Amino acid sequence: MTAEIMIKPNPKFTKQFQKGFPLLNKDNVLTDLNDLVEGTILTLTDSKRNFIARGYYGKQNKGLGWLVSWKEQEAIDGAFFDRKLQNAVNQRLHFFYDEDTTAFRVFNSEGDGFGGITLDYFEGYYLIQWYSKGAYSFKEDIISAIKKLPNYKGLYQKKRFSIEGKYVDEDDFVDGDRPSFPLLVKENGVQFAIYLNDGAMVGVFLDQREVRKRIRDEYADGKKVLNTFSYTGAFSVFAALGGAAETTSVDLANRSLSKTIEQFSINGIDYESENIIVEDVFKYFKFAVKKELSFDMVILDPPSFARSKKHTFSASKDYKDLLKEAIAITKKNGVIVASTNCSTFDMKKFKGFIDKAFKETGGSYKLLEEYSLPEDFKTINQYKQGDYLKVVFIKKY
Repeated sequence: MTAEIMIKPNPKFTKQFQKGFPLLNKDNVLTDLNDLVEGTILTLTDSKRNFIARGYYGKQNKGLGWLVSWKEQEAIDGAFFDRKLQNAVNQRLHFFYDEDTTAFRVFNSEGDGFGGITLDYFEGYYLIQWYSKGAYSFKEDIISAIKKLPNYKGLYQKKRFSIEGKYVDEDDFVDGDRPSFPLLVKENGVQFAIYLNDGAMVGVFLDQREVRKRIRDEYADGKKVLNTFSYTGAFSVFAALGGAAETTSVDLANRSLSKTIEQFSINGIDYESENIIVEDVFKYFKFAVKKELSFDMVILDPPSFARSKKHTFSASKDYKDLLKEAIAITKKNGVIVASTNCSTFDMKKFKGFIDKAFKETGGSYKLLEEYSLPEDFKTINQYKQGDYLKVVFIKKY
């Protein structure tokens, strides 16, 4: 039986919690949670001991735990997880019948009612990511619920929490049949090679699906495209399939070369006709300026935080300067696809970075269109930080 304790909110935040705000942190809770066992059930009550919500203690980078039920009689048990997961699936049934897209998110943390986990689908195989030991403490009930989901072939997991400062590194296989890797999945008819058994990254970030499709269908034809922080080259593959005259993919990670070659090859693209460069993106920008290289489209999708030997990049501090580097090598009437997954600022502030970057370079621009998370990455209005993705297509004049 999981322990359960009563906790008190900071009175300033009581109304927020009553309206459905799900995240517990040191500022909005008066009770000291630090000595609790992760996974402890928490019942949040007001000053008169009236029930507000129930959740659990689980430390992750966002906070100390999550509220998951605003129904006083609802227990956090196997039936609870069956309901949550089935409801999430019901809202995404059309994805399960889409033959052109066989990889998508099935359960998106607090957006689907249980912060601390995500569940993705890859051609019959499910991947759960645990973001705290607290979330992981519910593993038996959650895994049991997952095994009842549609087209279930097997389950893999990634533990995103650390034990004694180190991230857990073990066999990611949990249950079912083991596929042969790479596992080939489709996104809008384009193939991706997926590795569920090979470290933290699987081969593609599913939240950029709509942006990749837009680049292929509307922007790439005949264009010279630069894809920075390119990872496995997904944007480059879509650009090439959209008729790009040339793609250049730049990423610091050594494995990006073989991974990008693989993604081009499984889609019938001659990778030798594309440019794949293993280099620090900041160094490449300087090289491009020196060699007077310029591009019709520059895709900027950096991690929120990155460190190389010579550079430390923080999206909240450095995105404006990164944009200035991109502006310098974008042709007149060219397009910059500016993207960030940093949750510490909103779209309004992001557009402020764009405006400052152009003003400081003396250029003019037009915002063409913008994107946030796709529908399978469900978010809730009570927790705006959950809608982390910001993508803006910018035309340079």
